[in-house]
Amino acid sequence: MLSNRIGIILVTALAPVIWGTTYLVTTELLPPDRPLLAAVARALPAGLLLVAITRRLPRGVWWWRALVLGALNIGAFFALLFVAAYRLPGGVAATIGSLQPLLVVGLSAGLLGERVSTRTALAGVAGVGGVSLLVLRADAGLDGIGVAAAVASAVVMATGIVLSKRWTSPAPLLATTGWQLVAGGLLLLPVALAVEGPPPTTLSTANLAGYGYLAIIGAALAYVLWFRGIRALSPTNVTFLGLLSPLVATTLGWLVLDQELTVGQSLGGIVVLGALVVAQTAPRAARVRAVGPVGAPAQTPARTPARTPEQASEQAPSETPLHKELENHARHRLRSSGQRRQPSRDRSVVPGP
Repeated sequence: MLSNRIGIILVTALAPVIWGTTYLVTTELLPPDRPLLAAVARALPAGLLLVAITRRLPRGVWWWRALVLGALNIGAFFALLFVAAYRLPGGVAATIGSLQPLLVVGLSAGLLGERVSTRTALAGVAGVGGVSLLVLRADAGLDGIGVAAAVASAVVMATGIVLSKRWTSPAPLLATTGWQLVAGGLLLLPVALAVEGPPPTTLSTANLAGYGYLAIIGAALAYVLWFRGIRALSPTNVTFLGLLSPLVATTLGWLVLDQELTVGQSLGGIVVLGALVVAQTAPRAARVRAVGPVGAPAQTPARTPARTPEQASEQAPSETPLHKELENHARHRLRSSGQRRQPSRDRSVVPGP
């Protein structure tokens, strides 16, 4: 139903809105120059909390699937994003990251059998243009390793979104989210220790509040809403909601940090919202096709053609001999048993189930 679908979209949109607050929380509450520590503190405690609540561990293939999804959606994504953020201006990294919807559209076509519509593709291009207007600066420099890391982060996250849809776990949503957060956090932990060293020995109240917000709200709550949306919606619909993150980050920078908001940025925000709405309102016929084997075309149920009166009249005589034979047989049995045949009051009545 339309109202139910709109509600799911709005609830799922809360996840990228929450992630858009991460920049403000990081700059104002967390220790400086410890992004990997923030990533570990965000993922690992949240995952352990969800696993403790559900008391469910992976079974069978879900041990390696949880590891793969945790690496794609969290561990490898955060690590590559860290490299891109340190080697590129924030606007360049965010603009490259906005390619993710287009990547999800392509992967969904190959792995899920979704049809790529021109409308959705144009919305993806518009999203990239809107984000670039929103965050990109004219004097932004480029670095080869940074660009490669930013592209790779978009690719792994897009792959994680599509595989999360393809691999639907029978376990509760809280459990599968917890597995991924734990896997991603454990993969990040040795990287954080090798790059940034041990965590600080003393943390202020503001630091603890920031880490607590990132773990409970920014990870546990946000990822549960995100993966719930992936289960209920098309990955294409979900990934476009991610464009809200740079929009929220820019808006909070203007409202809270007194950062300048130019006319170009305002125009970029409008374009982003327009692309998001267009992607969510794509015709349902073009949104999802029947999913079969990878690469196989969607199957459309065959319709039985209606019979014309001429065809019906041609078929009727073929039914008459059988009808007469059965009637003669019944009459013969009645006569042989000495019973009188009672006339049928209505031969047109067909017994129901």
